[in-house]
Amino acid sequence: MEWLYNLFFDHSALQAVVILSLIISVGLALGKIKVLGISLGVTFVFFMGIFAGHLGFSIDPQMLSYAESFGLVLFVYALGLQVGPGFFSSFHKGGYKLNMLGLGVIVLGTIMALILSFVTPIGLPDMVGILCGATTNTPALGAAQQTLKQLGEPTSGAALSCAVTYPLGVVGVILAIVVVRKLFVRPSDMEEHLQDDPNHTYIATFQVHNPAIFNKSIQDIAKMSYPKFVISRIWRNGIVSIPTSDKILKENDRLLVITTEKDAPALTILFGEQENRDWNKEDIDWNAIDSQLISKHIVVSRAEINGKRLGSLRLRNNYGINISRVLRSGVQLLATPELILQLGDRLTVVGEAAAIHNVEKILGNTVKTLKDPNLASIFIGIVLGLIVGSIPIAIPGISSPVKLGLAGGPIIVGILIGAYGPRFHMLTYTTRSASLMLRGIGLALYLACLGLDAGAHFFETVVRPEGALWVGIGFLITFIPVVIMALVSLRVCKMDFGNTCGMLCGSMANPMALNYANDIIPNDNPAVSYATVYPLGMFTRVIIAQLILMIFL
Repeated sequence: MEWLYNLFFDHSALQAVVILSLIISVGLALGKIKVLGISLGVTFVFFMGIFAGHLGFSIDPQMLSYAESFGLVLFVYALGLQVGPGFFSSFHKGGYKLNMLGLGVIVLGTIMALILSFVTPIGLPDMVGILCGATTNTPALGAAQQTLKQLGEPTSGAALSCAVTYPLGVVGVILAIVVVRKLFVRPSDMEEHLQDDPNHTYIATFQVHNPAIFNKSIQDIAKMSYPKFVISRIWRNGIVSIPTSDKILKENDRLLVITTEKDAPALTILFGEQENRDWNKEDIDWNAIDSQLISKHIVVSRAEINGKRLGSLRLRNNYGINISRVLRSGVQLLATPELILQLGDRLTVVGEAAAIHNVEKILGNTVKTLKDPNLASIFIGIVLGLIVGSIPIAIPGISSPVKLGLAGGPIIVGILIGAYGPRFHMLTYTTRSASLMLRGIGLALYLACLGLDAGAHFFETVVRPEGALWVGIGFLITFIPVVIMALVSLRVCKMDFGNTCGMLCGSMANPMALNYANDIIPNDNPAVSYATVYPLGMFTRVIIAQLILMIFL
């Protein structure tokens, strides 16, 4: 039986793989268990690692450091790729307000942590760990640990304080939402207030009555009009057709137009009259509207199309079809000529069957080719992220140069590549399952190593007075900013409770609290607001954890 003992306790590459695999598999299995409707998911791997460390399991320190670093890099880069396409658009209109409120949660928690580090005996590295645990943000902890290594400081204290405060960080947001709902929410706050979404398409029909546009081409009208729109169909004398950009509009033409809801009144003035029919219902059979034209979804799967402007393909004029909408990562985009296409975009194409078949050949529409993940671009992006993270940045007032490190560099490069990669014809597309796999492996590996490293001294720390102090301070950092910004959102910004909950959960990177909010609120506003706030919130917490240590340590 000596071989079995060696397999689990003798430090080797094989033993490291066995121990980490066991921690991850058992942690993921236990993470599915729900208590009061709440499950920790992949986060339970962290606590499983702590328990294994407490039982005396360990792996070679160099292998532990490598696995932890690689897992962190893989997770934050995949996270950046995921949030990149919607990162900059999240600042528009209602998204700008939500992000400012989310930043308010982050700033309040950070200020509290800094003040408490000066008025309590808790050192700044431990306080940063408490802040990361209270906000359930393990990427921020990874960034903080990298900064501590750069500064020659021990990292075990930050990991330990994060582990101690993490459980109440998860529960604290839910408790804050419960308190706000019971004490401060009015019936009017539960009503849905729609946020202006610049990407949300709106379909309407107009009849041309404006003499100023009689006998003008669609192209000329589009140039003189500020609101962006796409004319999908035109009815003239009872005949429906797909208009090209050179199509001349006549009096009494009926137009099916795709635009945004906020621009509909301006287009009513432009065209002359908006009809009352609602074209935005889910159950409309577009192929039954006319007998000759059909509507079909086509997926961009040819690499040559990636990064090209929709207008440069001249599909409308060459094939007599129209592209009314583009679905990208679950978001509807208006198909303007300036829109830059990406692999995986799903285009709604209207036209005759033969013409649509020809367009399919140009765009690809072969979903199978998209299922193979482009691993080369992923690892090239990781290399670029590590290079950016290693660049020394001189900041006035700080003696040593600042580096973004293993967490900051890859997440910034991931966001930039996700947002702008297609414009430079970079193949950044990965399927949702492949993206989730990368993130899941990276996060699970990082949490397992983090927990294993902190586990040896976890329980003895919890029962000591400073452990109780860490837990109490962590709960305050979780609870107070959430309640304050909830009141600001409800009373000052006049947001509904659903959007407020999503904003709070996104700024705290707390999907467990989001699940609770989805259960108590009938609409999907919490999920939409969470997705709007999460990218900037995650990025800000990763960077701010490093800046605190560099400036104040």
